[in-house]
Amino acid sequence: MGVLCCPLASLLLVLPLLESCGQPVASSRIVGGQNAQDGAWPWQASIRYKGFHICGGSLITEQWVVSAAHCFNRSLPPSDYSVSLGEFQLSIPSVNAFTSDVSQFIIHGDYNPYTFGSDIALVLLKRPLQYTTYILPICLPDRRDSTASGTLCSVTGWGNVHMTENLPPPQTLQEVQVSLMDAQMCNELYSEPITGSPGSRPIKEDMVCAGYTEGGRDSCQGDSGGPLVCSQNGSWFLIGIVSWGFGCGLPYRPGVYTRVSAYSDWIQQQVPSVELGVVNITISNQPNAGYTPAPTSLLLIASLLAGAALGNGATTLFLSC
Repeated sequence: MGVLCCPLASLLLVLPLLESCGQPVASSRIVGGQNAQDGAWPWQASIRYKGFHICGGSLITEQWVVSAAHCFNRSLPPSDYSVSLGEFQLSIPSVNAFTSDVSQFIIHGDYNPYTFGSDIALVLLKRPLQYTTYILPICLPDRRDSTASGTLCSVTGWGNVHMTENLPPPQTLQEVQVSLMDAQMCNELYSEPITGSPGSRPIKEDMVCAGYTEGGRDSCQGDSGGPLVCSQNGSWFLIGIVSWGFGCGLPYRPGVYTRVSAYSDWIQQQVPSVELGVVNITISNQPNAGYTPAPTSLLLIASLLAGAALGNGATTLFLSC
């Protein structure tokens, strides 16, 4: 290995970097369901219940993560939950990871566990982190955002690769590209009867769908709470939160996501320090202090734990954890 002899190069190693939200240092090309690249989605969080991965989430500030309401149980203490960021392969703890206990979780007051309306929650980390190239926040849209139907966006998570098939070891973060659908088109698809589902029009205005009429690309069990992100003017924005669906990748049943722009004002009310739009941030060149390796995630056990903890009775909805 060579030795740095340039003073400027040496200086760059110690100076913090100025970046913007939603701009990962690593890049990743999306083709379809596949392994992500380490660091490509640095806002991706792993929500854990008693140490086991149950849901995804998205980092929005140094101490706040946004996820789905159905990932949490109000009757359980926040200390039962923890959040890990900077993870890549859940079976192999990463030196880039930061894990914190949860100090508080805020479930939206209008959350309906039967219709999945207002399926959004905010999670306060017990200790703040510092941004690194592997841990960065996602940009948040304001309430005026109306990303067009047909826009290609990306979903990431450690959920099942099929309805009954867990993500195999080493449980590498997965990414998939999906197409946005407006509520009217999504309701038309859901009104088509398929085996096990007679058809209905369950999509509300605070929801956004993503997927394809023929199915095949979708989020699945264990991805709940995770990010649906779309690129706008060079930055990634959190457009949706994985919420619910019927099956995984079935025809006429695209994934349904909480539309984040519908809750931008609520997020700002709960977290006054959060900013909407593109925000400049400082990246530290030092790792987060107090790194604690996260335990290996056992997704099958986690799914059972989450189902028991959440108690939402959603036996046919694939995003129950």
